[in-house]
Amino acid sequence: MLYILGRVGARPNVAQTVLYKLLYFIDFDYYEKFEEQLIGAKCIKNTFGPTPVDFAKITQEMECGNELSVVKDKYFTKEQTKYLPHRDADLSKFSARELAHIEDCLRKYAGMNAKEISDYSHKDVPWIVAENREPIDYESVFYRTPETSVRQYADDE
Repeated sequence: MLYILGRVGARPNVAQTVLYKLLYFIDFDYYEKFEEQLIGAKCIKNTFGPTPVDFAKITQEMECGNELSVVKDKYFTKEQTKYLPHRDADLSKFSARELAHIEDCLRKYAGMNAKEISDYSHKDVPWIVAENREPIDYESVFYRTPETSVRQYADDE
């Protein structure tokens, strides 16, 4: 979380909704590519897209531990909740592959606003097939459409 916030948290478009989707895509794209979780966050299907279940608890603990600040702001006419880090992330906890993947996802998704990234998440099979307010299954990434798939699959012979 601190790494992601340090990289894109100050951008005007990156607030809670975008952050939710960034965490989702970072983890679910990693799972599709490498068949293991990177973040391991349990996400549920919500109206506006995937939502990490423990996000509020984690950010509250981080705020109490003086690792980040929660800031209320406006983005055009919309109220937004931003999270700004107080320190850099410990990069020794990541492999080069993990950091490269996170960077790829930030390049791909972090420029989207809340509506754009929510709309995009609604095209993703894991979110589509989940029941409302129920956990999103990691295994469903293997049924993604070409539009949202990130893995290079071998052609059937």
